[in-house]
Amino acid sequence: MMRTLFLQAPSFDGYDGGAGARYQMKREVKSFWYPTWLAQPAAMVEGSKLIDAPAHDLSWEDIAHEFDERDLVILHTSTPSFGQDIRTAALIKERNPKIVIGFVGAKVAVEPDKSLAASPHIDFVAREEYDFTIVEIAEGRPLREVDGITWRDADGSFVRNKDRAQIEDMDVLPMVSPIYRRDLDLSKYYGGYQRHPYISFYTGRGCKSRCTFCLWPQTISGHRYRHRTVPKVIEEVQYILKEMPEVKEIFFDDDTLADAHDFVVELSGELAKLGFGKPGFPVTWGCNAKANVPYNVLKAMKEGGCRVLLVGYESGNQQILHNIKKGLLTKVARQFTKDAHSLGLTIHGTFILGLPGETLETIEETIRYAIELNPHTIQVSLAAPYPGTFLYKQATENGWFDGSDHLLTDDGNQIAQLSYPHLSSKVIFDKVEEFYKRFYFRPRKIGAIVGEMIRDWDMMKRRLREGVEFFDFLRRRKEAA
Repeated sequence: MMRTLFLQAPSFDGYDGGAGARYQMKREVKSFWYPTWLAQPAAMVEGSKLIDAPAHDLSWEDIAHEFDERDLVILHTSTPSFGQDIRTAALIKERNPKIVIGFVGAKVAVEPDKSLAASPHIDFVAREEYDFTIVEIAEGRPLREVDGITWRDADGSFVRNKDRAQIEDMDVLPMVSPIYRRDLDLSKYYGGYQRHPYISFYTGRGCKSRCTFCLWPQTISGHRYRHRTVPKVIEEVQYILKEMPEVKEIFFDDDTLADAHDFVVELSGELAKLGFGKPGFPVTWGCNAKANVPYNVLKAMKEGGCRVLLVGYESGNQQILHNIKKGLLTKVARQFTKDAHSLGLTIHGTFILGLPGETLETIEETIRYAIELNPHTIQVSLAAPYPGTFLYKQATENGWFDGSDHLLTDDGNQIAQLSYPHLSSKVIFDKVEEFYKRFYFRPRKIGAIVGEMIRDWDMMKRRLREGVEFFDFLRRRKEAA
């Protein structure tokens, strides 16, 4: 077995590049997602180690010694971080010329040849689901015999091996939580809407929705949802409860767990048997959800200890939702939100400005929609045309790019890359700040946040820290504008 290191490379201060992050960037409140897509193969390669440098504030100097005794490095990359990641690859090769470097992630999955051409220090890139791909390479199988990679031959040419078959039985994948416990500091991972410390992992992969902007289903995981059996999920939950007693919340990071109604109802029932949802039970859970989950499913989830839902509302304009193939009606989303609130579920709502069809009028419609729905917290993002998505193809064909060839500023903040004849990227960028201010600077919302702080000292400290970060976020946006 090759001595293998899985790496999320050093990057911008506060930059969340983890493979569990939907979009790689700095956020309005500092948050980090677990690098689940690296932890999964790390759990399958004996003697491996996982380093998540950004979350742990590690520089190159902090980790350089780790490469002296390694044979194989698997580095997760993304479109925003690729430039920094190939610089890290060069430093690794300079330190240990014999080491084999493989890149994984959506960026290299859709642009394998372009990625290899960008750096002579990358030996191979993995396409499709790469868990067993990495296992086979770590076991010493020659690159030409490994499905699902594009690699650099001795003569410098690029060789594309046949595609790797999608994993059908998700139960064959081991738990990732033991890798978190072994290699990561759980206190470094937090989000503005989650109880701290939390843990996130996938119970399954794939999403049947066809949202044109969404990266993972269009590049790696696919549109067919495949999930573990409930007993396997419960096995990992029990491990967390026993071995990681500091954890206060578990987040099931499947694209839309609640879409699989029978599965999530069964899972909720088994979680209730463990004590979730009972008075005094110290752990809650949450998941991603589309804004169309029926009341009876939400009720079962609440009774099984669910506390928080991350809901992608995206826009308050119905035509824009049609344009991005969201498969969601605003009237259904309104009823879903009323149902969730009536059950006492907390909602973190996500919205996107600058999607195809956006105008000043639709932005206003979305801001008013968010205020009407009144989720507990929100995230407002800029439309991000990642390579490999239908949105990227649209933007290329229609000339919507604003002239830039990147998604972030030089310090890791998201930019508005799409610009339309009737709506400039600068206007779209500026509207994000207005959105946040109008949503949060309302007496009702301020009162709710202050009440939450008064009731809980830990929440008091946390919200004060997040307030400082939020105003710093607004300051940075003004400087970038």
